[in-house]
Amino acid sequence: VQLQASGGGSVQAGGSLSLSCAASGRTFSNYVMSWFRQAPGKEREFVAGITGYGGSTTHADSVRGRFTISRDNAKNTVSLQMNDLKPEDTGVYYCAADRSSTRYPRQGVRFYYYWGQGTQVTVSS
Repeated sequence: VQLQASGGGSVQAGGSLSLSCAASGRTFSNYVMSWFRQAPGKEREFVAGITGYGGSTTHADSVRGRFTISRDNAKNTVSLQMNDLKPEDTGVYYCAADRSSTRYPRQGVRFYYYWGQGTQVTVSS
């Protein structure tokens, strides 16, 4: 699976952005898909994940209620709608694919085998 993330940009606090990740391959629905982010000088952290057919989603506490992950298996895409953005949301956002069939999206970086190239999100105060 090859992943291509897009949709990053710069926005003021309180604004919104939508990220998209396009995946190659014919078995997209077999993968749990997640978004991670990494701020300068910090470790990469889980943001949100969604199981193969969208039956289960998980959002980090820091974004719950503001961000929403979704997927369209017919288009091989996973999206992250980000509302009410805060300066602490600034970072490089990565989409990632977990090959394992898990009941809930796993949050550890080590579980994800495929990664997109990242897209920058900058939120100014």
